[in-house]
Amino acid sequence: MTTGVDEPTIAEGDYVGLDVGGTKIATGVLSSDGSLCEPAPVRTSRSSTEDLLDQMTECVAAARTPQTRAVGLGVPAPIEFATGTAKSAVNLPLKDTPVKTILEDRLGLPVFVDNDANVAALAEAHDGTVLVAPHLVMFTVGTGVGGGIVIGGRTFRGSTGSGAEMGHMIVGMDLADGPPPAPTERFPQPGSLEILARGGVLDAMARRSAEGHPDSPLGRRLAAGEEITGHDAVEVAREGDAEGARLLRILGERLGIGIATAINIFDPDVVAIGGGVATAGDLLLRPAAETARKFVLPGVGEQTDIRLARYGVTSGVRGAALLAAHEID
Repeated sequence: MTTGVDEPTIAEGDYVGLDVGGTKIATGVLSSDGSLCEPAPVRTSRSSTEDLLDQMTECVAAARTPQTRAVGLGVPAPIEFATGTAKSAVNLPLKDTPVKTILEDRLGLPVFVDNDANVAALAEAHDGTVLVAPHLVMFTVGTGVGGGIVIGGRTFRGSTGSGAEMGHMIVGMDLADGPPPAPTERFPQPGSLEILARGGVLDAMARRSAEGHPDSPLGRRLAAGEEITGHDAVEVAREGDAEGARLLRILGERLGIGIATAINIFDPDVVAIGGGVATAGDLLLRPAAETARKFVLPGVGEQTDIRLARYGVTSGVRGAALLAAHEID
């Protein structure tokens, strides 16, 4: 497929990708022909930085082959890409850790480290190793709202390597009666996409709905002693419950405002929606896409495909391996 951009080339060989999460490390080996082999994920050790680095090293050692050319990592943290240093990390003991340097010394291979949402976006821009969406914006909706941006087939990171924090765009602040309120000291800020559309919001809406509608499917689950979460809202909506569908519509409409903003700025080929909440499928996608189209400037986004992420839980591994394949050249 011809994309009209200078596509990164992928040299013969294979590339190890690690998706380092708060609870597990998923490892994959991507061949230059686009095939992916995935060993079973292992539980993440969070007892110390050294233990986690040891575990990463062991995962690569178990997966690498004589043909392995480089290693890529996706980590849930802002990354200084040039040095592969995690600037901070909420769920992992990696703050200020030069992951790239340490692992290169241990493995004797080139190592590249990036934010996990960035590498997921890179995966979604490709079919295997073939670039099919040169300009792509990804939203990952789960515990928080993250994202990644691909421009011309390459990951966009900004001047410090910390760009594409999609969840922190402000989509819900009312300024009609005066200047904005003073910002809080913690993030996410009020009115941000993450505050309004993360998975925890769906959890809270589902619990309130169950309490307020005791005769509904959610209400009956609550009465039976079940803990009500957003997963319950998705389940009952799939079974035809109108209230569950309404909750997903609200979340989707909020996400749609963020999508419209991204389309107005980037006019991408694709906007992909991933993360745990995306398991709701069309129940989330439809209201998100419909709302986005209403707020996109006429003439912009005419070729943009708003879709669910294709690779699901494998996107992090695929993208990390692709990162290594692209950067090694």
